[in-house]
Amino acid sequence: MNHTWKFFRAGGFDQVRLDSGADLAALDQLDQKLWVALACPTTGLEFDPKTLALIDIEKDGRIRAPELIAATKWACQSLKSSDDLLKGSASLPLSAINDSTPEGKQLLSSARQILTNLGRKDADAITVEETTDTAKIFAQTQFNGDGIIPADSTEDAGIKSVINDIIACLASETDRSGKPGISQAKVDQFFTEAQGFSDWWKKAEANKAVLPLDGSTASAAAAYFAVKPKIDDYFTRCRLAAFDPRAVGALNREEKEYLAFAAKDLTISSAEIAGFPLAQIGPAKPLPLQDGLNPAWAGPMATFQAEVVKPILDGKNLITEADWSAIKSRFAGYESWAASKTGGAVEKLGLQRVREVLENNSRPAITALIAKDKALEPEANAIAAVDRLVRYHRDLFKLLNNFVSFRDFYRRKEKAIFQAGTLYLDQRSCELCLIVEDPARHALMAGLAGAYLAYCDCARKATGEKMQIVAAFTNGDSDNLMAGRNGIFYDRKGRDWDATITRIVDNPISIRQAFWSPYKKSVRLIEEQIAKRAAAADASASDKLATAAANMARADLVAQQQQARAAEQKKVDVGVVAAMGVAVGAIGGALASLATGLLRLPTWQMPLVFVGIILLISLPSMIIAWLKLRKRNLGPILDANGWAVNARAKINIPFGASLTGIACLPPGSKRDLVDPFAEKKSPWPRVIAFLIVLAIAYAILNRMGFIYEWTHGRLGQPREVKNLPTVQQSAPAAIQTAPAGPAPSPPKPETPK
Repeated sequence: MNHTWKFFRAGGFDQVRLDSGADLAALDQLDQKLWVALACPTTGLEFDPKTLALIDIEKDGRIRAPELIAATKWACQSLKSSDDLLKGSASLPLSAINDSTPEGKQLLSSARQILTNLGRKDADAITVEETTDTAKIFAQTQFNGDGIIPADSTEDAGIKSVINDIIACLASETDRSGKPGISQAKVDQFFTEAQGFSDWWKKAEANKAVLPLDGSTASAAAAYFAVKPKIDDYFTRCRLAAFDPRAVGALNREEKEYLAFAAKDLTISSAEIAGFPLAQIGPAKPLPLQDGLNPAWAGPMATFQAEVVKPILDGKNLITEADWSAIKSRFAGYESWAASKTGGAVEKLGLQRVREVLENNSRPAITALIAKDKALEPEANAIAAVDRLVRYHRDLFKLLNNFVSFRDFYRRKEKAIFQAGTLYLDQRSCELCLIVEDPARHALMAGLAGAYLAYCDCARKATGEKMQIVAAFTNGDSDNLMAGRNGIFYDRKGRDWDATITRIVDNPISIRQAFWSPYKKSVRLIEEQIAKRAAAADASASDKLATAAANMARADLVAQQQQARAAEQKKVDVGVVAAMGVAVGAIGGALASLATGLLRLPTWQMPLVFVGIILLISLPSMIIAWLKLRKRNLGPILDANGWAVNARAKINIPFGASLTGIACLPPGSKRDLVDPFAEKKSPWPRVIAFLIVLAIAYAILNRMGFIYEWTHGRLGQPREVKNLPTVQQSAPAAIQTAPAGPAPSPPKPETPK
C-alpha cells in the first residue's frame, strides 16, 4: 500500500514531515525528487562521525539516499516499534529490541552479554557509552572474534614466549580488548622470515670461504667494511701519483683548502678533516696503520688493525696494495653471502633462538588459537550490531530531519548539522556558518547563492588548532565588513576561536542597505575626490618647495622667477575665482529654478515631490537588491561543501533576518546619552537649516497672501483672485461700446502747496 505523506512549506518549497515511525518505515516509498538532499559528506558536520561511518556502506566518505534508506529499514526492523526512533534517546531499552527474528534474538543476547561483561547484568537498558567501550566489553574474554590473539590467550609459557617474539620482530596489532596481539598474517610472515634466516646461515656453515675467521668473522667484516672505501681511495691516489708525480700536490689537497677551515674550532671528527686522504699520498707508498694517519680515521683504523690485519697479516703496521688485495679476497665470499641475506626481520632474536622456535613446533598451536578466536566472529559482530542499533536509536531521526527535509534549519529550534557555530563580528551574530577546507574553491560555487559571505581563518592559540569557516551575513549592512577584520567564533561545543576575515563574496544584505547605498556611495565619492584634490595640492606644494630650494643656488634668477611665479599665481587665482563663480552661479541657478518650480506647486504636492526625488535615487538600488534577495539560496553554499541539495532552499528576507542577529539593548535598559568626549556641535548647520525652513515658509505664506494681509499691504503680494481672467476679458468689450468723442485732455499737474 502507498503511504500517505504530510508536507510543510518552508524555504519556498514543500518538505516532507516525518512525524511517526510509519513515515520512517516507508521512507523507500518517498519519491527522491521530494528529498531536500540526495548526498552529504561524512566530515565537516556537527554529527557523530562513527554513526556516519556505520551508514556509509561504501566507505567513500559520503552518505547517499540508498545508504540512508538501508540504515532506516534495518533500524525499523530491529525494533518492536519504529516510533522509538523519534525519541532520539541515547539509552536503548532491551525490551524495545525486536526478538521475534533470529537477528533480533542475537542482538538482544549480545546486548545482555555486553552488560554482563561490564558488570551490569541486571540492567534493562544499554547506552552508547557502554557499547563504545569495546576494551571493557572484551577485557575479560580470551577470544573475541577479531582474529587477533594477545599473549595471554594461552596458558602455555612456550607459546606465550613465541607470540611475544613475533610482536618484538614484526610489531603488534590491537585486539578488540585493546591489548597487543598478532594475526594469522603476522604468524605466517614471522615463520617465513625465521626459516629464511636459518637457511641463509646454513649456506655459510657449509662453505668455509664465507667465514674466514670463523666466529669472529662478523665483527671483523664490520671493521673491514667501515674503512674499505677510504683504503680503496688511498691506494687509487697512490697509483695516480706513480703515474704522474706532478699530481702529488693536488692528490694531498692544496694549502688553500686547509685555510678554508683552519680558522674554525675543529674536532677530530670534523667532516672537513674526514674528507681529506687517509694518509699522505706518494707513489707506491704503503698505508701506515698507526703513525701518519688522518686523525678523523684513527679509531676505525685501529679497530681494522686489531680485527682484520692482526689475524690475517700477523699484525703488520704497514700494508701494501698487495696486502690490501689479499684482505679483500679473504672477505669476498662473506661479502657475497651477506648481500644475499634473508630473514632480517628476525635477526634480533639471534640464530639460536630462531632455530629453537622453528624446532619447538609452536606454529600449529598459534594457528589453532587464531582459528578458535575467529570462530567467535558472528557473536562479536552481533556485539558490534548492538552498538550500531544504539547509535541509530539516538541519531538516525536527527539525520533524516537534516537530509530528507531541512526541518531543523527552518524551524530554528536547534541548529542544523551543517551549522558549525556562531560568528560574532561587527555587532552581529551570524548563525549560518559552515566549515570549509578550500575557501577559494568554495567561493566559486557559493557565490551563486546570492548571499553576502565572509570567509574566516579561525585559530585557538592555546591548543594550536586551526580551521576555516564561511559565514553568511543576512541582516544589517556591509559598511564595516572587510578583509582583515577580527571577531570571535563559538563552535557547537562552546569553544571560542579567534576569527579573521580573509575573503568576501559581496552581495546585497538587506533592503535598508540598498536604500542608503546611493547616498553612501555619493559621500564616499566626494570624500575620495576631496582626498585626491588634497593629495594633488600637497604634491604640487611639495614640488614648488623643491623647485624653490633648487633655485636658491641661482641668485641671479631668483627675482625673475619670483615675478614669473607671482604672475602665474595671479592668473591661476583669477581662473580659480572665475571657475568658482561659474560653479556657484550654476548651483545657485539650479536651486533657484528648483525653488521656483516647487513654489508654483500646490502646498500639498510639495512633500510628494521630496518623496519622489528620494525614491528616484534609492528605488533602482532597492529593486535590484530585492530581486537578488528573493533569489538568495542555501543550495550553492552546501553544494560547494560536498552536498547534493535537491531543492531550491531559499533564505528570504524575514528568515535571513533571524539568522543574523543585530545588537540591541536589553529590555528595561537605562541609557546615559551624555558623552563626555563627544565632539562640540557647531551652531551653523542648525542656523542654516532654520533659515532655509523660514525662507520656504515665507514663500508659501506669501503666495497664499497671508504676508500681505498680516502687514496690511506693506509686504508681500495679495491673494490671487480666481475670477480675474473673466473681468479682464469683459473690459475690452466695454471699451468697444463706449461712444466716440474727443480724446480727453491729460490731467494738469497739481501745484505743490
